Amino acid sequence: MLEYTGHPFVDVGIAAITAFAGKKHPGDLTEADLDAIAEYMAQNYVVDPLKSFLTVAFPNSGFTQPAYNKQPEKRRIYAERVLGAYIAKAPRLKGEQCVFTGRPATGIPLDVKGQLPPGRAFRQHIPLITREDVINFHPYGDAGLPISGEALLALQALPLGCAKSQGRLLAVHANDPDLTFRFARTFLQHNRRAIQIAQQSGEKKLPESPRRVATTFIETLLDLETERQDADEMGEPTSITAYHFSNSGQGVALDLYHLPLEVMGFIQAVLSAKYQQPWEALCERGWEITRPKRRRKDQPEERPESRYNVLYEDLLRLPDDSARFIRTYFLRVPQRRAVLGDPRAGYSLRDEAGLISWKLVDLFLRKVVLMDRTRIEHIRTIGDTLADYVNGENDRRFFHAFLTARRYDDLRLALIRASTAQVKRGQPPLITFDQFIAVFEEGAQIPYDDWRLARDLVLIRMIERLYQQRWLQAHVEDLPEELPTVESQ
Repeated sequence: MLEYTGHPFVDVGIAAITAFAGKKHPGDLTEADLDAIAEYMAQNYVVDPLKSFLTVAFPNSGFTQPAYNKQPEKRRIYAERVLGAYIAKAPRLKGEQCVFTGRPATGIPLDVKGQLPPGRAFRQHIPLITREDVINFHPYGDAGLPISGEALLALQALPLGCAKSQGRLLAVHANDPDLTFRFARTFLQHNRRAIQIAQQSGEKKLPESPRRVATTFIETLLDLETERQDADEMGEPTSITAYHFSNSGQGVALDLYHLPLEVMGFIQAVLSAKYQQPWEALCERGWEITRPKRRRKDQPEERPESRYNVLYEDLLRLPDDSARFIRTYFLRVPQRRAVLGDPRAGYSLRDEAGLISWKLVDLFLRKVVLMDRTRIEHIRTIGDTLADYVNGENDRRFFHAFLTARRYDDLRLALIRASTAQVKRGQPPLITFDQFIAVFEEGAQIPYDDWRLARDLVLIRMIERLYQQRWLQAHVEDLPEELPTVESQ
């Protein structure tokens, strides 16, 4: 009956229809399934809270037109036209194909008075396209998009498969149809519960998500990927995009949040049992710090719910911002210009050394940075060697110099001095020429002219090993509150 098209809005609508029918694949839908959701929309789209909710998606449509508030019959006619164009007996245009499905366009005018060209859809039917009176970008000025009844029904179902966030709709579309379906099903279930509660209590609006949009997206994604993993239904990594949009007459808006294939591969891997514990510890420290509300003395303290998670939102800046991500979350370097409530202001290498995990860093370098395994092993080996040296010789001076080096020359000099001291003791140098070149000078996957990243990676392994050897706990005073600002040369 239906199949995914590759268009995000149509596909999210199809996924919502499939979830409404209690099925997993749109190919299993019957006309009776389409009848069921069409009837649900016909009953609920013309009354609050959905009537006000739909102004974000379909402004000035027959569902939301203020002039029809006292003319319910016109709302019914409009609903019949846009929600019933898929039925087998509905007229279709010959020689006019739907731009989304390739099927014949519906032969029904999509307005109450029947004045629009049959089968042509405009902004009140499809979010983010042009109005009826705009002929630009249409061949020969032939305005509107030809649309089939099936695609039209899917687009009308789109809001049901979206989250309401920050005054807009959030639709999520992945190259993996199963993930698109799971997002739409999750949002549909939430919306139907909220609709029922609002109708029972007389509320005119659906509640907003308490989270910021990027956090809503990632938090839902992590829940769904965990669900798929627990059910042994995890698919191959896939790219995924969230569309945060408004088609409101007060202002059209669209923001995109994209997770490329490599970042999705990291997310899937990090949810496995091998990485779950250290990953969840980092996520927990990413939530906004809220202050308790002032209440009377005889009332218990109430703390507002966090609106965002900085780690979740910074995932959406990858892989471009990998160096800063590593430094902030894996090395626990604080962000001093953080706004009130941002937990990154309280990150501390001194207090949170136990959160540092080379295992997570190794995964991140392989999945997100796509670093060569040989180079990763060189970094690990150098980190182990330097940690064993500091622990064995109790060389606090070298540790502090390596940790706080402001210039590349300072870092190189610290390594040379420590290696020279080892040779004088009859031991091999700490680092070979080939290792130094491989880690600090050569490579194509990340900008190796930025020596700070290479130092940070070695330092992460050093600190983890020194923590395991309990040297770090005995020398907490050698850890600065924060690493100093370093120069690029």
